[in-house]
Amino acid sequence: MNSRQRRGVILLVVSVLCALAAFGGVLALIRDVESKVGPEKTAYELKADVPAYTSLDAGQFEKVSVPERWLPETAVTDLGELRDKVAAGKLRKGSLLQSDMMSERPELKPGQQEIAIMIDAETGVAGKIDPGSRVNIFATFEGDQPASGKGRTPNQSKVIVSDAKVIDVGKLTPFKENSDEENRGRLGERDGVPITFALSTVDAQRVAYAESFAEHVRLALVAPGDGGDIPESDRTYTLNGDK
Repeated sequence: MNSRQRRGVILLVVSVLCALAAFGGVLALIRDVESKVGPEKTAYELKADVPAYTSLDAGQFEKVSVPERWLPETAVTDLGELRDKVAAGKLRKGSLLQSDMMSERPELKPGQQEIAIMIDAETGVAGKIDPGSRVNIFATFEGDQPASGKGRTPNQSKVIVSDAKVIDVGKLTPFKENSDEENRGRLGERDGVPITFALSTVDAQRVAYAESFAEHVRLALVAPGDGGDIPESDRTYTLNGDK
């Protein structure tokens, strides 16, 4: 073997040793990173903002992997925990779901039942009513026209339920309603929000009747601590009463 061949062999050996050293350095770096990061666990992030007291479901979240050592102890790793839960406050898009961000759905008291009706989004809710709110429920009725054509009863606005408890506010949904008396049978489409109340049987019947036969049903937010019953004399209003 001449000197040129010896130099080639030496260079080849040196190259192999350098490659092995580099490979060993990469492996050491990977092991160091793994030791610092550790194994990962599944967690869940919000896809979009969620208003306070809104019911939570799996469709509002996306799965993410987070190093276990960086995952908060309160992080939710099983979406089964969402059952019968509502947002405890307003939740922001991209937030990691944690147990202290949820609370139990309000429970019904003995003698109460849930009833949900569609409320016009513009005139009935205005984004200020949440689960746990207390509201008065108003309904307006058109006056009757007797068969004789005389003595038509005036239009009325009635408080059909006072201090009703809201237990759920749904998502904005298009719904169909009769537009007016002249076009009865022709349906117009509007945006509404399904509102669920906890009511006694009698009050639930009043609400169901109003939704079916009233011209409009509206909600009025009651101030905290001001949920006293409305006097009977103030529960019905007619324009003639102001004259």
